[in-house]
Amino acid sequence: MALYKRPNSRYWWVRFTAPDGRQIRESTQTADRKAAQEYEDRRKAELWRQQRLGERPRYRWQQAVERWLIESEGKASLEDLKIHLRWVHTHLYDLYLDTIDRDLIDRITRMRLQEGVSNATVNRMLEVVRAILRRAANDWQWIDRVPAVRMLPEPKRRIRWLTREEADRLLQELPEHLEAMARFSLATGLRERNVTRLEWSQVDLSRRMAWIHPDQAKARKPIAVPLNNEAVLVLRREYGKHPVRVFTYRGRPVDKANTRAWRQALDRAGIEDFRWHDLRHTWASWHVQNGTPLHVLQELGGWSCYSMVQRYAHLSAEHLAGYADNISRICAVTSTFSGTHGEDEKEQAAG
Repeated sequence: MALYKRPNSRYWWVRFTAPDGRQIRESTQTADRKAAQEYEDRRKAELWRQQRLGERPRYRWQQAVERWLIESEGKASLEDLKIHLRWVHTHLYDLYLDTIDRDLIDRITRMRLQEGVSNATVNRMLEVVRAILRRAANDWQWIDRVPAVRMLPEPKRRIRWLTREEADRLLQELPEHLEAMARFSLATGLRERNVTRLEWSQVDLSRRMAWIHPDQAKARKPIAVPLNNEAVLVLRREYGKHPVRVFTYRGRPVDKANTRAWRQALDRAGIEDFRWHDLRHTWASWHVQNGTPLHVLQELGGWSCYSMVQRYAHLSAEHLAGYADNISRICAVTSTFSGTHGEDEKEQAAG
């Protein structure tokens, strides 16, 4: 039977032998039998033309997505990217890659905007679409060119960080388990996931070090985390509460810190427009304000590129202060010259 359904699948599948002898088994991605039959007929015709007439194979969007997902396995942001791909699926599925042009992408952009999402959200969707099309053109040679993808303007959001007084106010309002994680975040700059899922096997209190494994880091590179006095103090208070995980709540491991209790603590502390991730921004801002060089901050924070830490450069200008006086001598000379010239004019006027 050419058309069939797999157990627990609502879609029809096709199974047939291609002209070159390959066994083809593919999902039609439709629950409609008539549409599935049309898909099978079309695929058989495509494969026949490729084998008998030497036509270049044409690939569909879904084939590109499947290959891209396999090659992107292990990417830290993959789960977030899948959210965008699921939305795009209804608009691009079953389309040939060479039919996806700028006009189509612009239409998809407009449809996404009509749902009330931000420009930033639309851009993240467009970025993954563009990445797949570029891979199809440059690496797989499935298409000859990549259509232009116009990104939407995004307002430059300022770095949100807390003053020491604000941080103390917030910590006082947090429940005990969240306070411990927040203190540790402010002491180390680690991301939420790296804090909540930290294990004792990643900590060496005697050496005052912790480490994040490559598969746990956003940049997929290991991060060495030196522990300052505040971080060590937090860890010692947590020691013995769980055999594996560092941070727990009522004896059970914590998987999420950005909870309702966190948001309620922010309200009580009178702190607005602040996310858990902004604790990392706060840590970086405090470092820069206290003289930590940007290249050192990059290594401490595990950022993959220098441009990521340049966002904090404006918070400290001590390294520029010496250069500010370079024109002081010029200003002094100009002032002296202007004063002398003025006296000469006065003498001439009096004579």
